[in-house]
Amino acid sequence: MESHTASASAIILILLLLPIILIPYFNHNLKLPKSLKLLWPRKSSSSEIISLRMYPIKSCRGLEVTQTILKGHGLDLDRRWMLIDASTNTFLTIRQIPNMTRITTALSPDGDELIVNIPKPSENPENKNDFNTIRIPSHPSQTWLAENTSISAVRIWDTDTDGYMYSESINAPFSAFLGLNVALVYKGPTPRVLKGNGDPRLLGRVQTTGFPDVHPVLIASETSLSELNGRLGRVGVDPITVERFRPNIVVQGGKAWSEDSWKVVRITANGSGSGSTGVGSVKLDLDVVARCARCQVPNVDPGSAVKHKRQPWDMLVSYRRVDEGIRFKPCFGMLSAPRDEGVIGVGMRLEVLEETNEHRYVTGF
Repeated sequence: MESHTASASAIILILLLLPIILIPYFNHNLKLPKSLKLLWPRKSSSSEIISLRMYPIKSCRGLEVTQTILKGHGLDLDRRWMLIDASTNTFLTIRQIPNMTRITTALSPDGDELIVNIPKPSENPENKNDFNTIRIPSHPSQTWLAENTSISAVRIWDTDTDGYMYSESINAPFSAFLGLNVALVYKGPTPRVLKGNGDPRLLGRVQTTGFPDVHPVLIASETSLSELNGRLGRVGVDPITVERFRPNIVVQGGKAWSEDSWKVVRITANGSGSGSTGVGSVKLDLDVVARCARCQVPNVDPGSAVKHKRQPWDMLVSYRRVDEGIRFKPCFGMLSAPRDEGVIGVGMRLEVLEETNEHRYVTGF
């Protein structure tokens, strides 16, 4: 009798434990309905940050850093400036003017100045040293802005905001090179509240940014880029670099395209060893709000401004139209909104805290 009771108890225990053992397997390997998959949290995974990139002037060549500050509006200096058509005060990008990527940016050794090299109109393609250089404060004070700029209304996409417009002496080299009357502007005081997937009604808080297209931080996976390059190689196209996609944070690790389901990620460092920033422990959380729907900007070589007629656009369209909210565009990278501010550095870990099967691109409302 006791043996029978023990056997029955063992069977009951096995039946109770069986779902715990098998659900993660079936959840990962079988195409279950979304509602069932969401009942079981996925195991968290982590990657390493291998590159941090800022693009101080929208659509101009960016710079790579080993450490910077993550702020609510994005990486410290990312897209704080942009060029506008001086006749309409409307933003300009590589989409209309690929040559913008030949305007390069750098920081002075002390980080106090943004150094911008603008090719001269008569530049010989073989001579990379024929350019005009301007130097402006990287973090201009209100006093400096009041003395050297004028506040003006500007338009980016469907949003009216403001910017501090620079003087003609600063704007002239840009206009000469681009063959258009343009002006450089620094983000003004009027908040540019996130729209679309970052709308306060969806995000749960009011968050602002400078001059990115939509959201503050773009995260890209080197693993996914390698998978894309493998496909490009099979059709005779040379590998492309991640710079084509103009990300802010580049990570390595995990499976290709696993980032499609990220919902909340955490960036961490312990203050010593790999990923150390020398400032103690770090914990920065970001809401991953949407996949990044791509235009044909990645077809433009960031060094030469030469635009490939087909790639990587055609390849991406063939298999990366994965978001039901914007089916006519392929996706590469994930758009995010930081919850926290602090030091971020190459070598830190990016851990996936939450995943979702419900990402759907929202264009704005």
